[in-house]
Amino acid sequence: MNNLNAIILAAGYGSRMHAIDKSYNKVCYPILGKPMVKYVVDAIKILQPNKIIAVVGSGKEISTQILSNDCIITTQETIDGTLSAVKTTEELLKNIKGDTIIAYGDVPLIKKETLLQMYEKHCKSGAKLTILTSMLLNPYGYNRIIRDSKTQKVLKINEDKESSSDNYSTFEVDGGIYIFDNESLFNFIDEVEKDFNNEFSLISLAEIFEKHDLKIETFVTLDNHEIYSINNRINLAKASKILKKRINAKLMLKGVSIEDPKTTYICPDADILPDTIISPNTSILGSCKIGHSNRIGPNVYLENVVIGNYNQITFSHIVDSTISNNCSIGPFSRLRGHCIIEDDVKISNFVEMKNAHVKKGSKCYHLSYIGDSVVGENTNIGCGTITANYDGYNKHQTLIGDNCFIGSGTILVAPINVENNAFTAAGSTITKNVRNDELAIERTKQVNIPHGSSKILAKAKAKNK
Repeated sequence: MNNLNAIILAAGYGSRMHAIDKSYNKVCYPILGKPMVKYVVDAIKILQPNKIIAVVGSGKEISTQILSNDCIITTQETIDGTLSAVKTTEELLKNIKGDTIIAYGDVPLIKKETLLQMYEKHCKSGAKLTILTSMLLNPYGYNRIIRDSKTQKVLKINEDKESSSDNYSTFEVDGGIYIFDNESLFNFIDEVEKDFNNEFSLISLAEIFEKHDLKIETFVTLDNHEIYSINNRINLAKASKILKKRINAKLMLKGVSIEDPKTTYICPDADILPDTIISPNTSILGSCKIGHSNRIGPNVYLENVVIGNYNQITFSHIVDSTISNNCSIGPFSRLRGHCIIEDDVKISNFVEMKNAHVKKGSKCYHLSYIGDSVVGENTNIGCGTITANYDGYNKHQTLIGDNCFIGSGTILVAPINVENNAFTAAGSTITKNVRNDELAIERTKQVNIPHGSSKILAKAKAKNK
């Protein structure tokens, strides 16, 4: 195959999204937790281009943040057409022999295998331009491929708005992905004049190439979902539904059980091994790696997590954390801030953990907050325990050793160290370190006042008169 570079057009604002935040570019909107433009980037990577150049414009700060790890960034300062966006790459690509693939950043359903087949046809045919197309019974909203009625040569691409009643009956539509001979692209780019929208349009090059007798090919995708472009929130939801169906089907064919695919949302970057069962209303987003033989759900949210094997996770919210093997998490647990949960740990009802490292065999069953803490092996955290990690200005760490018993209602005021084999009595506020094998008790003497309850009620009634 030829020397290849890539351009992704990601400059348009997307006014039909009706975003209040004007800094947010259309292609940055997430589908299953992943920005739509990243789907296009990942698909193009299968072609192994030398450079991927992303052209940003509106909302360029957010777009650049999303794309800068994968792409060289250029900026379209004046949003006056797709060809103007391409011209921003001229210094990087002009006079380079080979091909350039150009794709819009709002076609997230394109498949890698389609791009491979399209590029293979382009190289074998010797075409100077290959256009991805598809056949639609209702082509409304799409640009049309206009062919010579006798030779079937591509003559031009008409915008939907400029299509006449004659070529409206043309069912072949432009898919928004093009492979150009790079030298031809930049040799003829300046011949394009503004179209009826007063913009410099990339699709105008098809007519110019035909006039110069440069060979134009098409590659027709049979799956017209691949050319589906996102222009509004309805399109966004439809694309999500299509991708969700693809991803879930792929996982199930590899041995993952998804009990209700309609209510299960999994990012394409998730890696899930066989014999894991995913119950309804579960979302697995971001970069997740999940082992085998887990039971996840119902009603679980996972984002950027690593999970081992033989775990059970129900009704829980877990972000940026690692769970080892044979753990039970939930119901109603929240883990965040890079928690590390080792083997055989039990975390249950209404427990929140933030930046906590819980070691093998420990338990925290009820109504507790464990933040900025290390919990040793085989330690029991009693109901209602709080690690008071924030002094109003700084966060502090709590260290709890092995084989400890933290009594119900204990408040551990950090920084503090509870050493191995230590106990705290229920209802204690612990402000000093507890050494090995010590029992820490902090309580005032209980005083019971006869008829105290009646006296308080009498005072309250008197105030209300």
